[in-house]
This record gives sequence, C-alpha cells and structure tokens, in this order.
Amino acid sequence: MAIATTNPATGEILKTFDPLTDNEIEVKLARSQQAYQAYRHIPMTQRAGWLKAAADILEHRREEFGKIMTLEMGKTLKSAIAEVEKCALVCRYYADNAAEFLADAPAATDASRSFVRYQPLGPVLAVMPWNFPFWQVFRFAAPALMAGNVGLLKHASNVPQCALAIEEIFLQAGFPEGVFQTLLVGSDKVANLMADERVKAATLTGSEHAGASLAAVAGKEIKKTVLELGGSDPFIVLESADLEAAVTTAVTARLLNNGQSCIAGKRFIVANSIADEFEQRFVEKFKALRMGDPMDATTDIGPLATPGILKDLDSQVQNSIAKGAKVLTGGHPLSDRPGNFYPPTILTDFSPGSPAYQEEFFGPVALLFRVAGIDEAIELANSTSFGLGASAWTSDADERERLIEELEAGAVFINGLVKSDPRLPFGGIKRSGYGRELSVQGIHEFVNIKTVWVK
Repeated sequence: MAIATTNPATGEILKTFDPLTDNEIEVKLARSQQAYQAYRHIPMTQRAGWLKAAADILEHRREEFGKIMTLEMGKTLKSAIAEVEKCALVCRYYADNAAEFLADAPAATDASRSFVRYQPLGPVLAVMPWNFPFWQVFRFAAPALMAGNVGLLKHASNVPQCALAIEEIFLQAGFPEGVFQTLLVGSDKVANLMADERVKAATLTGSEHAGASLAAVAGKEIKKTVLELGGSDPFIVLESADLEAAVTTAVTARLLNNGQSCIAGKRFIVANSIADEFEQRFVEKFKALRMGDPMDATTDIGPLATPGILKDLDSQVQNSIAKGAKVLTGGHPLSDRPGNFYPPTILTDFSPGSPAYQEEFFGPVALLFRVAGIDEAIELANSTSFGLGASAWTSDADERERLIEELEAGAVFINGLVKSDPRLPFGGIKRSGYGRELSVQGIHEFVNIKTVWVK
C-alpha cells in the first residue's frame, strides 16, 4: 500500500512519501535502543514536564492538527479538533498520575522488606490505525513514555502526515531524540520489526487479521502484546428506557467518526413494545443529517477513509439485502459527487446467515433488531465473536444488574454512550482482543512487574 495523503472527500492524492529503506529502519532501531538506555533513568518529574509540554502544544495547535486529520481520513473538523483536545487530556492524566501508578507497592511477607517495583521494558512498537490517528497513538504513548519506555510508531499508510506531526510534537515538547520515532513503512515490515531483539513489546489497534498476524510473530518471539481489535457492539433498548435519550444517543453512537469506530454501537437491539416508535425516531434523525465536506462546520457526516472501505461496506449491505434485509434509509453509495461517501443507512428484518449477525460493519450502517425482552436481548448481544463494548438502556434496577453481569464485553455502559476515558481501562474480550489501555491497568501493560524480597 502506498504511503500517501489522499483526500477522502475528493479522491485527490495530495502528497506521497517514500517508505524507509532497510538501512534507514536499522538507524531508527539503533537510535531507539540507545535513547532507551539513557531515557529509562530520567526522573519521573522530568518526563511529566515534557508530557505536559506536549499537552500544551496539542491545545495550542489543535486546529492545525485537526485539519491534518480531516484531510487525511475524512472525519469532520469539529470532531478532529475534539480528538486533539482529548489527546492533551490523556497526556496530563499520566503526567499527574504515573508516579503514583508506578510507585513501589509493599507486601507483608516473611522478608524484612518485600515489594513490587515497576520498571520499563524498552522500545515498544505501536501499530496504529487511521480512524483516530492522534488519539490511538497518544493513549499508548502517554503511559508508555511515562513508564520509561520508548516508542516506535508504525502508523496506517493513509495518515503519514499525522504520524510525522506526532513525532514532531514529542520532540518540540523536549523529549530526547529517539524516544519517540515514526517509521514510515508498510505493513510488510511489521513482522521483521517484531522479530528484532531490540523491540521488547508491541501494541496494535486494528483488524482481527492484523492482530492475529502480529500476535503470531510475538508468540514465536515470546514478546508481550496488547491487541484492541474489531467490535460489533450491541446497543440494547428495553421497555423502561428513556426513549428520546436512547434514540438521540443511538444516532451519535452509530455515526461518530463517520461510523468508523470500533466501539460504535452497531447492532441496535430494541424491545418489541417500543420498537416501532424507536424505529420511526431513529430513521427520522438519520434522514435529517447533513453529509458533505468534512471541513464545513455544518457537516454532520463526512466520507469514509478509503475507497476500499466503502466497497467492503456496500458489499456487506448488498449481501444483507440479498438475504432478505429491509432498507429503512440509505443503502447505496452516493454517485452524485467525488469521494468516498456512503449515506447513513439503517437495515432491519435479517434472516439467518445474514452478515448482520456476525460481521463488523465499519461505516454509517445501523443494524436494527427486535426482541421480546431482556433474555433475548442478552442472548443476541452475546451471539457475536466480538466483545469490545456494550450500551444498554433501562430504568429498572434488576435489569441494570443483569446487563452489567451478563453482557460479554470489555465495557458496559448503562444509559450512556460507550467511550474511552483515561480514568478507566479500555479493551475487549473474545476476538476483540486482549490487554488494557488507559487507567492504571494501561500503564502496567508495558512494565516489568518485579518482585523484590530482602531478608
């Protein structure tokens, strides 16, 4: 895949980049290892100061960085700016809390002194996706760098300017050269990077296939990995729910980031008694949204990131229709304009064997299911191979506790939108991956948890 900036709204190739040669990759790896030997001894207070400086840069240049994201992957400018601001938030969170998270933890044993010490591992490879091109990187980098590791970023090939901008931010903030480096390489280089003895661990956010490929190499090399993969998140609405709040949030949950989010609500599972009214309001709100230029402040939905994503999404939709699904709105790519535009779409009435039951629809397509009640809702929600997030709506206390206990997911949000928050761990189960990012659990993923016993 070419490393290039291609405007998803127009299809125009704006800038291309030469991938690193093998010799250039070697220089980067050597620099990373050398930087780690010194950086691991830098006091925590100094690391925190540099990370706060990075947050200042992000906030000061939020619109500039937002425009790069919008230009490269098509998210609306207002959402891109909000993403930059969230990156500043996670930098400040770990700058303020890492010392506590990594402090020696005493334990009472038969020793005169025993405790747990947290120490860095070394260079960590981050294989990151295009859909949240700043946030996905910073939620890895902030804890990893505060723990004393150094980072090597292999970003998606369609967001090279984002990747280079992030490296620039860390350098401008004062981090020593080599502590965070961007590697402009294709996915064909990941296996060799993972096998290099200087790379001690890796984190990947992306597809099941990409995660499985990385994990296979990591398993052979016996290296730690964290994987955040796909999702087909359920959005359950039961009879006692605040219907208007549920419908309004459902629209946001499905169409956030032009529908290209792992934790987007994708399967909308609604109790029969309220399904007609939910469907009517849901369709009305989808039809009212404005699709167009993502740089325009009045645009609600921008283009999909690449032509391939549009093609794959439409194939899933047409396959579902061929198997009996009913189209409530949308259902075909827009042909009246250039770019990768797919209209907000709602499908319902699925037959067994439809892609809607097992596949992740990565774009602005909502799948609407009707169920008799909570038992059927939970069974349907758990019937997928994914387990990233789940949103459920009810005002009944007993139903709430059942949903919290029985939904198979890394996160359950009751009466709210599934989202990532620096204060809470983030990750999935089943084929949605393993390990956790964010919170105290996230910073402990890439450290040596060392037992110390002193007689």
